[in-house]
Amino acid sequence: MARSSSGFVAGLTVAAIAAVGFLAFQASANVPDTLGKPSASVSAKSSAPKAPRDKKNPTALPSPSGTGARVVYSVGDDRVWLVGAGNKVKRTFKVTPGTVDPAAGTYVVTTRAGAVTGSDGTQIEHVVRFTLVNGVAIGFSAAVSGSTEAPDPEKKLGGIRAARADGDAMWAFATVGAKVVVVK
Repeated sequence: MARSSSGFVAGLTVAAIAAVGFLAFQASANVPDTLGKPSASVSAKSSAPKAPRDKKNPTALPSPSGTGARVVYSVGDDRVWLVGAGNKVKRTFKVTPGTVDPAAGTYVVTTRAGAVTGSDGTQIEHVVRFTLVNGVAIGFSAAVSGSTEAPDPEKKLGGIRAARADGDAMWAFATVGAKVVVVK
């Protein structure tokens, strides 16, 4: 009796595996070629809209960019605003972004470093980090040499470089826990 029941179970197992294999083959034969590939309309809709700008004053604070004291970083304009109480812009300046951009959203400053070597080997100061993107630290800094050259596009770099005077201002303004708002 044990022999016949084990043969029966083995037969059922083989039949089940064959049925699953047949159904998997049939399903794969009916998959559209475009499945899993982004379409142009989906890609365009999924990107965040660019924050409206004052066409007469391109350095004006983007609206909406939040409220209260904050750092506002425009990925599309490569510009930073240091915004104090009462929505008053204390300083705005151009930056040179790394090769990895943060997503639009609200962050807080997580860590700071007075002077370190950047991922690209450059000596940098006044490092203000606020997020990670796929393991790449994203933050503001200034090169000790004063350089704001574009980074090597072949490397994954998250440093957003400013001139030294602007880096000094960022360092004084953006302490750990300060709000950072990223807009497109």
